[in-house]
Amino acid sequence: MNSTARNTARLSRPTSSIACQAVAPWRRLVRRFAAIAFKAVTPVLDAHGQSWPLGKPFRIARGSRTEARVVVATVTNGNYAGRGEATPIARYGQSAASVLAQIESMKSEKSLDRQQIQKYLPAGAARNALDCALWDLEAKVSGKRAWELANIPIVPEVETSFTISLDAPAAMGAAARANANALILKLKLGGDDVDLARVEAVREAAPAARLLIDANESWSLSHYRNTAPALNGLKVELIEQPFPADADEVLEELDHPVPVCADESCHTSADLPRLTNRYEVLNVKLDKTGGLTEALLLTKRAREAGFKLLMGCMLCTSLGIAPARLLASATDYVDLDGPLLLAGDRHYGLSYKGGKIGLPSQELWG
Repeated sequence: MNSTARNTARLSRPTSSIACQAVAPWRRLVRRFAAIAFKAVTPVLDAHGQSWPLGKPFRIARGSRTEARVVVATVTNGNYAGRGEATPIARYGQSAASVLAQIESMKSEKSLDRQQIQKYLPAGAARNALDCALWDLEAKVSGKRAWELANIPIVPEVETSFTISLDAPAAMGAAARANANALILKLKLGGDDVDLARVEAVREAAPAARLLIDANESWSLSHYRNTAPALNGLKVELIEQPFPADADEVLEELDHPVPVCADESCHTSADLPRLTNRYEVLNVKLDKTGGLTEALLLTKRAREAGFKLLMGCMLCTSLGIAPARLLASATDYVDLDGPLLLAGDRHYGLSYKGGKIGLPSQELWG
């Protein structure tokens, strides 16, 4: 496994109350000068790719994976370093090499800030890694947590779904049985004639679980008409991206016996106008929005437009989940189980207990 990049300049915590009283003013002074340096010093940018093996192969309608390939960006400013992780998405023509090249193109900039990169980089994995690294850096320099800087509410724990990979009905039922403690199960479906049998097998194995399904653009019109009503009878709460993103206008004319969620069709706030009559729910992923900055804007405007929200992720480590965890405090559904699918996670990884995710530690991010 690749080791995490660590902040080498964290201030030590005094153990006695007298020491605390003596050191506190000094610490505030250091933070104040660091904040000035944050704006005055030219940040040093670095990025590299990493590969994290999965616990078992993960399959969706478009193919299967045995590892999570991520890119980690690090922005260093004086004594502080911020990190951000992103997953290149082949569906959008991204690779580790293309994402690293985009990040590399930003090294010539004399100063970097979150608003600048919204203009210089398109929404996607490269901007996500850099944007989240800048949030992390700002949090470390200011001594505040990222959710304080973003001025958003936070809760100590949120429920997350656990994803069951596309497989034969019996195998998916067995996977549901093996994860009987999961409060919410998300099933990957493939658009073939055994999709309904897959859901039936999981429902039998996990009668109390809440069910979401994800078609990953694999359904035809006839498949939707034949399958969606039956899913309602199986108490499925959500159908995610049944049709290809460039052919989803048909949803404006179809009945929705189960609420439909946009994933591949929804990237940034600019997509909202055309989604209004097609979807009830939007899947927000930082690798699509291009980071936390745009995700904050998307969630705000989506709420104003009447959409429900699902906070999602790609295959990634806890470093990629941590910024998304902030937004998960105020979404309707949470699907942030990426690290649970890995053979092993980073040091200081997020806490997953009883189907719930805790808050990221300062050592991890933000």
